[in-house]
Amino acid sequence: MFGRGKHPEAEILFVRDADVAVTALRRALADAGPEERPGLERAVALAERAAAATDTDVRARWVRERLAAVGYEGPADSIAAIKHLREAAPGLRLLSAVQLAKSAVAKDA
Repeated sequence: MFGRGKHPEAEILFVRDADVAVTALRRALADAGPEERPGLERAVALAERAAAATDTDVRARWVRERLAAVGYEGPADSIAAIKHLREAAPGLRLLSAVQLAKSAVAKDA
């Protein structure tokens, strides 16, 4: 998050590098002994699932995690949820918080 001037505005940048982890895990799996293979195969499957997530999936997960962290269980696009999101990410603009919340609701629909 980056701010400017007296009134910093936060933007959320979602970095997706699960494909790097998948590549590293596949290399490790190729060199693994029989005792390591089951765990590495499971790790590859989990990393592949993370790599397959869409941008909407990532944004929705971020919103749900922030709301769960404060114990909020209502609709992700409610006024209370927007307030919690902005508290979780100080400086997050109202418009950005609303867009992120709408992403989460759209994903859940």
